[in-house]
Amino acid sequence: MTPLRCFVLSVLVLSACRDKLPSPKPPLFSDAFDRAELGPSWKSTAPPGTYRIDSGELVVSGAKNHPLWLTTPLPRDAVIELDVYSKSPDGDIKVEAFGDGQSFAKTVSYTSTAYVFIQGGWRNRLGALCRMDEHADDRKTRADLTVVPGQRYHWLIARKDGLVRWYVDGKLALEMDDLAPLEGPQHSYFAFNNWEAEVHFDNLVVRPY
Repeated sequence: MTPLRCFVLSVLVLSACRDKLPSPKPPLFSDAFDRAELGPSWKSTAPPGTYRIDSGELVVSGAKNHPLWLTTPLPRDAVIELDVYSKSPDGDIKVEAFGDGQSFAKTVSYTSTAYVFIQGGWRNRLGALCRMDEHADDRKTRADLTVVPGQRYHWLIARKDGLVRWYVDGKLALEMDDLAPLEGPQHSYFAFNNWEAEVHFDNLVVRPY
């Protein structure tokens, strides 16, 4: 086999391995939002009505970085799946994983306690995987990870040891190998978050890795 063919084969194998999803395990928590009220599994840090259930989906707009925290803690190594879409041309779909379960923005500036996942952020110009600070130099970004208004996307977030991977529609979107992983009681919770755009979430499932 020629060196060029070996290189091409290696690239194809590496790409296939990177896109390989974690094996599914029985869920620890799931929510299809098929009811009228959020209920005790959720703790909102936003004004009443900011996060609401409408037609079997969680809908939010104008939360201004006041997350909706899941009260069930995540396992140390976890897989989180959900369906998402934005009705706004601004995109801006956002969740947090492995945070403290209570923090929210107290000023215009906000630093999360979690990993932050943003598709179509900054007026639909950028996708980002961030470690706490959305604007830090260590964030991972892609200019093509934007949002088509009304198009549904399936997200899968997986954390094993220090490796955080984010898949969109079955393809690896971004990853971060964190040498100081966010872990322990202060980094054990998942949250939906939002700035201004109207965003819809559904079919949340949390599993052990």
